[in-house]
Amino acid sequence: MLKAIGIDFGLKRTGFAMTDDSGIIASPLETIDSNELPIYLKKLIEVQKIQLVVIGYPLSMDGTDTDITENVRQFEKFVKASYPNLKVALYDERMTSKIAQNALVQISKKQQRKQKGLIDKMSAAIILQDYMNSLS
Repeated sequence: MLKAIGIDFGLKRTGFAMTDDSGIIASPLETIDSNELPIYLKKLIEVQKIQLVVIGYPLSMDGTDTDITENVRQFEKFVKASYPNLKVALYDERMTSKIAQNALVQISKKQQRKQKGLIDKMSAAIILQDYMNSLS
């Protein structure tokens, strides 16, 4: 399997997840300020020797674009242009924030659930794990 990162892109914050070295299990990694995205992404790809980038693709429940869908398409173009040797995939992220929020309710204290950054990196992990599962 490929060493991969999952990205839950946002205009303010972006959540990251990464697979283990065997490319099987995705875990939440970090949430960063989106202004730091190009520098953080470059360092992560180089240090971790990433081979695959999975970007959450936001769609409405009826399959139409959301207010951020075009921003995600532009981000995908940036990643592909900046890292032509990487495999880059968009993956439907409908419901991942809701699933992440529900998971946090089960495992976290009330104060931690309010931290939106925690939801972003958990969403990235769900996106990445779903994508990896779809390959097998």
